[in-house]
Amino acid sequence: MKIAVAVTGASGAIYAQRLLQKLKALQHQVAEVNTVYSSNARTVWEHELGDRSYEDFSFKNYATTDFMAPFASGSSSFEALIICPCSMGTIGRIAAGVSNDLITRAADVMLKERRKLICVARETPYNLIHLKNMTALTEAGGIICPATPSFYSKPATLEAAVDTVIDRVLQLAGIKLQGYRWQENG
Repeated sequence: MKIAVAVTGASGAIYAQRLLQKLKALQHQVAEVNTVYSSNARTVWEHELGDRSYEDFSFKNYATTDFMAPFASGSSSFEALIICPCSMGTIGRIAAGVSNDLITRAADVMLKERRKLICVARETPYNLIHLKNMTALTEAGGIICPATPSFYSKPATLEAAVDTVIDRVLQLAGIKLQGYRWQENG
């Protein structure tokens, strides 16, 4: 499986960090991971996490202006694009069909090819425009997976709470994981 990961400047860099850490650990299921960071993503990452750990990942990275990236074409074999965290501006541009950078172009490709587009929405509260854009994206075949942790598994740390979202995202992408299942774990 080949997966592209886009990181936008929305708050929630810890979600992107955990996603990339888990994808690195899942190399037996994921043949290739490519990344793209929006212009503000690294700044937000450094502010929220206090480090530059985005440099710790050896995944092939593309600039937002690089429309030659493999996942920018429907002829590529990338099966999923995960945008994490996904700003409402990015969701709005995708919902409107605006492909002004590599992130929105790759999202458009996933939708037109009927492949997995998973947007980890990071905003609260939602206004009516947000809701309409998320509805349009869902109707076009995308998946909105809000960065809303679950607490059934009684997470004891912030990372464990974040993992309840990231594990769900990975499962939505088609990756098999062991983990908490409602009413299946004693």
